[in-house]
Amino acid sequence: MPLSDKHERTTTKAFAGLRVLDFSTTIAGPHCARMLADMGAEVIKIETDGGETMRTRPPLRKGCSTAFGQLNVGKKSLVLDLKSEEGRETVRRLAATSDILVENFRPGVMHRLRLDCDRLRAVNPKLIYCSISGYGQTGPSAELPAYAPVIHAASGYDMAHLAYQPGRSRPDYCGIYHADVLTGTYGFGAIASALYQRSVTGLGQHIDVSMLESMLTLTLTELQSAQFAVTPPPRPMFGPTETASGYVMITVASEKTFQALMGVIGRPEWISDPRFAAYAPRRENWAELMDGVEVWSRQLSTDACLLALSAAGVPASAYRSVSEALADPQLAHRQALSEVRDGGGSFRVLNVPFRMSGADTTPAQTVAALGEHTDALRDEIGRAEETSIPTGKTAATH
Repeated sequence: MPLSDKHERTTTKAFAGLRVLDFSTTIAGPHCARMLADMGAEVIKIETDGGETMRTRPPLRKGCSTAFGQLNVGKKSLVLDLKSEEGRETVRRLAATSDILVENFRPGVMHRLRLDCDRLRAVNPKLIYCSISGYGQTGPSAELPAYAPVIHAASGYDMAHLAYQPGRSRPDYCGIYHADVLTGTYGFGAIASALYQRSVTGLGQHIDVSMLESMLTLTLTELQSAQFAVTPPPRPMFGPTETASGYVMITVASEKTFQALMGVIGRPEWISDPRFAAYAPRRENWAELMDGVEVWSRQLSTDACLLALSAAGVPASAYRSVSEALADPQLAHRQALSEVRDGGGSFRVLNVPFRMSGADTTPAQTVAALGEHTDALRDEIGRAEETSIPTGKTAATH
């Protein structure tokens, strides 16, 4: 049953009426602000006349980046020179009518621009000011430059991942920016929490999100093993199991799953075998157990293995490319992708990975050209200079 039939359709946006100033660049901050835009906030992206860095990143069509579009769909674009007093005064006037500010400059930059949290919250005490940085806003590492690959290395994540690759000593190259997406998502959650608290106190606050600490949340077992010695199993517990035509990922994470897998591979006697009957000895003899599983799996194609595993309720998957994953009927059922447009034409973006029965979580349909909303927003600020600073919000375009 499609989601549209299962849940009542609604045009309500959870953050409708909120205004966000987005000073962020690259991935972490823009991802956070994109989620705010999807929730209905009016997000004003502040850019230089050269445009944000991601506008030049491939894939490009007619000079328009779909990577930029994925991160910034639904936002307005305002070009300002933050080094000029005119540009800074425009920010102060916009901040007076804003609810949230997101920035991911290196700590100290916004202070030097005289647009730091203390100054802008003096203009608007209700402002929620979210700063995303590599190491946090204070401390001995605070002002070090950082991008996601640096944080992957600094957090121990890369070496933790390497420890699961037998026979290898060189860390992997980095092409997938976990730290950015994860930290942006934590920023989004913190902002939502601050909005709730503001509904009680009437006041905004400063949010300080650290990429280093965000990445450490991914290393649950490793964080504890760093404090208390743990002997690793002789073979990593989660990895490729060979088939006649490739590999499958099999996850044994419960007694029920273990017992079901033993039935599938024709080894029901191993359920009571002292080597495998309980978790501790099973972990110690994991290589033997999985060698036995591969005796079975190597006789079958990947599809045949998955069919047998699925029938028994054993969690398993083929190793797919992103293109193959995007073709999964489950994503079509979930309406996980939306078609949007920019100056280069149409393309698909991933929606936020949650659905709400009482709110619309789909993105807007267009990506703003550089500076597209500059004149309209300057007109608003101009009227503010003639009268008083407006207290209303400009409705978001969706």
